[in-house]
Amino acid sequence: MMQKLNEQYKTTLGSGSPRRKELLEDLGLNFKVQASEVDETFPKHLKGYEVAEYLVKIKALSFEPPQENELIITGDTIVCVDDRILEKPKDKPDAFQMLRQLSGKKHAVISAYCIYHADDFVVKSDQTDVHFKALSDEEIQYYMDNYEVFDKAGAYAIQDWIGKIGVEKIDGSFYTVMGLPVHQVYKSLQDIAEL
Repeated sequence: MMQKLNEQYKTTLGSGSPRRKELLEDLGLNFKVQASEVDETFPKHLKGYEVAEYLVKIKALSFEPPQENELIITGDTIVCVDDRILEKPKDKPDAFQMLRQLSGKKHAVISAYCIYHADDFVVKSDQTDVHFKALSDEEIQYYMDNYEVFDKAGAYAIQDWIGKIGVEKIDGSFYTVMGLPVHQVYKSLQDIAEL
């Protein structure tokens, strides 16, 4: 299926995320990377998955409309805890507070994607619940001192050290937490290949 898709379409990943790039490469998809440049503010009445789905669509619309043989794929991930959306941290104190908020609690990670092709949009999202152990201030500080926290919603990446020592359990897809529900993306690409 991927061979057929690669022959039929020129694909652009509209994201600078190295994790999304890696996950799409693992599917066998050929694509170029061109990060979308958009203001990621969203209407405040939107909640949870609505925010992630709104953001992937405006990211897709920041590109020129695709030709018939082109696909544009965008992605976005948000972290929700205590009915609050945690975006990417602004600075170290902000990142520290985010990680403290996640400590000892369950939070939701919602990753959405948009596949923009011809005149159509496929927009979907997936949620995984992540359960963190209580993190000490020393563990949070160690993580912040040794890993990149600023380009990640909720100030952490599950595949990093903090995920290895802090995540007690997840309900849902690991890859959704990493930034892309690849099982859903694969199905959507399969549907497009069969058009």
